[in-house]
Amino acid sequence: MNMPFAAALRRASEETRAQNLSEATRLIQAALGGRPKVDASAADALTRPAALLSSRAGTVEANDAGQSRPTARPLGEAVSRLRAGKMTPDAFAGLPGMASVGAQARTRPSVPDGARFDARVFSCAAGSRSYKIYVPASASARPRGLIVMLHGCTQNPDDFARGTGMNEVAESNGFAVAYPGQTRSDNANGCWNWFEPKHQRRGAGEPAILAGLTEAIVAEFRIDPLRVFIAGLSAGGAMAAVMGETYPELYAAVGVHSGLPTNSAKDVPSAFAAMRGNGRAQSSTGRARYPGRTIVFQGSADSTVHPSNAARIMDAATPDAASIVTRRAAAGGSRRRGAAVTVVADQAGEIVAELWLVDGAGHAWSGGHAGGSFVDPAGPDASLEMMRFFGCETTTS
Repeated sequence: MNMPFAAALRRASEETRAQNLSEATRLIQAALGGRPKVDASAADALTRPAALLSSRAGTVEANDAGQSRPTARPLGEAVSRLRAGKMTPDAFAGLPGMASVGAQARTRPSVPDGARFDARVFSCAAGSRSYKIYVPASASARPRGLIVMLHGCTQNPDDFARGTGMNEVAESNGFAVAYPGQTRSDNANGCWNWFEPKHQRRGAGEPAILAGLTEAIVAEFRIDPLRVFIAGLSAGGAMAAVMGETYPELYAAVGVHSGLPTNSAKDVPSAFAAMRGNGRAQSSTGRARYPGRTIVFQGSADSTVHPSNAARIMDAATPDAASIVTRRAAAGGSRRRGAAVTVVADQAGEIVAELWLVDGAGHAWSGGHAGGSFVDPAGPDASLEMMRFFGCETTTS
């Protein structure tokens, strides 16, 4: 890379707030390995199908709502608690954007008439996991697609469904949503084991379980295999990245929210180093690459997973000779935080990756619902934007 990730992202965000989009684009390109700069006319010519471009994306003035707040509990203390097996939701209290931490959903998410939110168990040779599946009333016999949602540490399927609001987005688009649950016996804090080599490869461990679960749902509901996606938050986002790399034929696109790149850690100490932005090199032969399309959400003030991880994920998802454009995006009303949005297109002009760097947001699902944990209701709606990026409508009922 030609410049530090963190510095590039910070400066690019500042330039977009000042509406200096050309300079912001240059900085992002430098962070993504110095790929050729595309001029303004070429940027305007990028292929942006309506289904892939947010109606909320555009040049806007910055606001003050996205300013970060002091951290009440340093990351070091959270790390110590995790090492001791004491990482409860309150361990992150006080981190920017974490107002709803500790408010883990205690009730089942609401389910509209005709829809289902069933509890199940999937088992295979690699192991078993319980999961929840949302089957929309709008397409109960044969959903139009499937999104697999991987929760973060200390969360559970009900909490994650409630906080992200993905069931509501899926209902409007006729999608099923699966929420696998990590067991405390497999990880004391309920984290997906993205940092262990045995869970980073195809055909073994958690990747094999999650892939098998996905394939079973696709077969049962006769879902179009080209409309199968996976997304996650934090440890779940890191595992979603693993799944995108190890099972590229299974997932058409990946959504990573506040996550980490594949193979950035090999054990607990290196996992914490990666979270601080000091992850290990992807490989000795060159940068890693995710074969599938990728959308990344990251809070610029995240004190738990360093924003440089988002740039590394984007680097892996960016093809050679790509066109890269940075723009501002904001939502009205209660969506008070703006975002610097980097859009990457391949040589054919098709959008293959997006990065949403949310102003002042911490370690939380952007645009989430206050009924769940690790949510930031003030941010752009990550669930809507991921569904849009996956190639679907973004209306809600």
